[in-house]
Amino acid sequence: MELDAAEKAAREEAGRLLFARECTFMLGVAELFQLPPEKLPEVAFVGRSNVGKSSLVNALTGRKTLARVSNTPGRTQQINYFDLGGRLHLVDLPGYGFAEAPKGMVEAWTKMMRTFLRGRVPLRRVCLLVDGRHGCKKNDIDMMKMLDESAVQYQVVLTKADKMKPAAMSKIAADTRALLVKHPAASPDPVVTSSETGEGIAHLRGELGMLAAPA
Repeated sequence: MELDAAEKAAREEAGRLLFARECTFMLGVAELFQLPPEKLPEVAFVGRSNVGKSSLVNALTGRKTLARVSNTPGRTQQINYFDLGGRLHLVDLPGYGFAEAPKGMVEAWTKMMRTFLRGRVPLRRVCLLVDGRHGCKKNDIDMMKMLDESAVQYQVVLTKADKMKPAAMSKIAADTRALLVKHPAASPDPVVTSSETGEGIAHLRGELGMLAAPA
């Protein structure tokens, strides 16, 4: 159901207030036994290597260096937890796809990520980041299928919209929307974002804010 203007504005303002709260790095998890206690709702961010996960987390929280940004694919090699004002945990997952790392290490990351996504009880939403310049690739679709099978609700977030002409970005968004119809666990509409210009950030904050623990 589409929100009216007042409801949308209220949701985005609630999201703005939530993401303006202190956000701190909690821990990096290299093995699943190190995961923190299941006390707060969690939102995970996943996508191909160098898709812009760290940049998006920084943009959502209004901080430039909260999550490390690197031009080297595969820099995020563990599950990184951030606490957002004691109401929500943001989880930055290892990138998949073209990580510049030994094959065995990439396979270990992938196994850990799949196990986490299938078994983490407080996980309320996965933001599946897709490079808006290219649209969904095979490994993105493979991730969608895994999330469908795991019954994990996910939201496709198209990144790097500032790198595209508006008409081209609209075409990518429409193609993505048509693809999502085939995936039962996916939200039907992708969110188009740019960590550089702030496009789509307020909307995404509003959506994720709905999942946080009460103040």
